Amino acid sequence: MKKFIGGILLAGLALTFSGCDKYLDINKNPNNPDEVEAALLLPPIHNSFVLGVQFDARYIGRYVQNWQAAGGGDTWDLHGYVANSDAGGEIWRNVYFKGGRNLENLLADAEKGQKWDYLGVGQVTKAWGWQMLTDVHGEIILSEAYPNDPNKRTFDYDTQDKVYTEVQRLLTEGIKNLNRADGKVSQVQLQRGDLIYKGDRLKWKRFAYGLLAVNAHRLANKKSLYKPDQVIAYVDSAFTGNADDALFTFNGLSTADGSFFGPLRQNLQAFGQSAFILRLLDGTVLNGAKDPRLSIMLAPSGDNVYRGLIPGVGQSTAASVPVPTRVQSPWGTQLSVNPPVGTTGKYIFTDKGPFPIMTYAQLQFIKAEAAFIKGDKATALAAYRRGIEAHMTASYVNAPAAERTAYLANPAVIPATAADLTLNQIMLQKYIAQWGWGFLETWSDLRRYNYSADVFTSFQLPNAFTTSNNGKPAQRLRPRYNSEYVWNVDALTKIGGLDLDFHTKPLWFTQQ
Repeated sequence: MKKFIGGILLAGLALTFSGCDKYLDINKNPNNPDEVEAALLLPPIHNSFVLGVQFDARYIGRYVQNWQAAGGGDTWDLHGYVANSDAGGEIWRNVYFKGGRNLENLLADAEKGQKWDYLGVGQVTKAWGWQMLTDVHGEIILSEAYPNDPNKRTFDYDTQDKVYTEVQRLLTEGIKNLNRADGKVSQVQLQRGDLIYKGDRLKWKRFAYGLLAVNAHRLANKKSLYKPDQVIAYVDSAFTGNADDALFTFNGLSTADGSFFGPLRQNLQAFGQSAFILRLLDGTVLNGAKDPRLSIMLAPSGDNVYRGLIPGVGQSTAASVPVPTRVQSPWGTQLSVNPPVGTTGKYIFTDKGPFPIMTYAQLQFIKAEAAFIKGDKATALAAYRRGIEAHMTASYVNAPAAERTAYLANPAVIPATAADLTLNQIMLQKYIAQWGWGFLETWSDLRRYNYSADVFTSFQLPNAFTTSNNGKPAQRLRPRYNSEYVWNVDALTKIGGLDLDFHTKPLWFTQQ
């Protein structure tokens, strides 16, 4: 596996900003940087957040059946975890360490210099990190994160409801600061350090409203807290079309600057597409409605037949199984073998990406579900259709127009009347639109509905879980081993973190 050295990126990025030598004159002590400008801090922070999702997707992706392991009996396929390992701890590492203190420094520099655009984006980014972290791990360290005492070594965990409140606060403050036009520094400076929106504050505000929608919609199981009208209002204030999608692209020239999912980095050769996503796209589930995205998103076997892996079963490599009939990697290459030099990959599995962070399609499906829960099926159907159309016309999909039209005209996909719309249609199309990137949102959906095969038609949990699960599916990833299980055991004990089945303990947002 090719590792990305995050620390190198900051120095490299500094050299890419042209126009003034003083960008490099940022420290009083050359051996201990004490002041780093926000423009230099923002790119590596965003890069680390994206890579955190991609790293951990190797494990979450198996829980949610985006893909499965090539080998049979895989621990993660069976909803287990690998003890004494940092597997599944990269988002934790990046939010607290690679991004964490740098983000605090960015906020301090932005506030001191009245760089309200950077302050707003920094607050939105911090909220993004907390939202990701708590939705994966549940209880996290919030109030004691980044203490002033450098000697502090143990940190108590906060409950998830407190994290959700803090996310809302940060996003509200971030939007206010993105609206400000005053300050000591021209507010067009954001483009210097913004790799996602190139300094477009309006798109960052829409992203913030999208996160507010995600945050509010997570509470759908909590009838006393859930407000579908508020979710719909947030979505309506968020993205207006695919042009607003938050996409992270990579240079893709080497293992140092390529997507973690690209063939250059060689991180996906052990995974094959699941039988579940294949059933959604080949017409098995939708009454024969074959999806034109099938050939764009998935990889056929050598005999040009599409196949998928069943969780925990793996793929036989026995001599009696012809190589051309075996499932391939997301790049369309042989499983468990490094991709040949020159492999370009497909869909979002290329060296340059893009890797979606949030999309218009995703938000439309959130709106559709919220409206469906409310009982407003007309609004739900309109948003549902927009979600499908948006994903099919996204730059990394671009399904042929004629095939797209035919698919949308099929009543098995778009019902003739709003009254015929079903919840499973919304959730299945959302699953398709998030396949390969929206791992955290997809896992949150599956857990909210307790992995229901009625909602996620034909979804099948593994026939047997790992022994430590006590017959229950995974509900969370454990906190990062090398920080929490080595240094913070007392705090972990308080939340049951030493229990063998801790990873099967339901999260706050999934409970009524």
